[in-house]
Amino acid sequence: MRLHELKSPQGARAAKKRVGRGIGSGHGKTSTRGHKGQRARSGGGVRPGFEGGQMPLQRAIPKRGFTSIFKKQYNEVNVGRLNVFADGAEVTPELLKQAGLIKSLKDGVRILGSGDLEKSLSVKAQGFSKTAVAKIEAAGGKVEVI
Repeated sequence: MRLHELKSPQGARAAKKRVGRGIGSGHGKTSTRGHKGQRARSGGGVRPGFEGGQMPLQRAIPKRGFTSIFKKQYNEVNVGRLNVFADGAEVTPELLKQAGLIKSLKDGVRILGSGDLEKSLSVKAQGFSKTAVAKIEAAGGKVEVI
């Protein structure tokens, strides 16, 4: 089979509905809009979210609090996941991204204390929990806040 031989399956492509092309077409005269009313008129219809005068859902649901636009978003990596690196390695946020432990750098990386560390690593990150610092230093590693 070649590219020029490819075809859509039967019934996958419907012909465009051509309205207003005479009564013989079945979509003539009122062009499938019916007689009179808001939707029959030019520019008629309602805006998205309009519920016919009923209180719209986005107004009916109570709003609480706010979202700070200045909030920092950190990637969180547990100490136990750092065992993938070689003994004595210098672990940086860029290295964590290359290893697939984080997807994007966001506002930085915070190392948390879950799991056990069996290797001596020099870890550089934007933040550390107290238990993470204790476990890294107990394994013979170093911690540096950047």
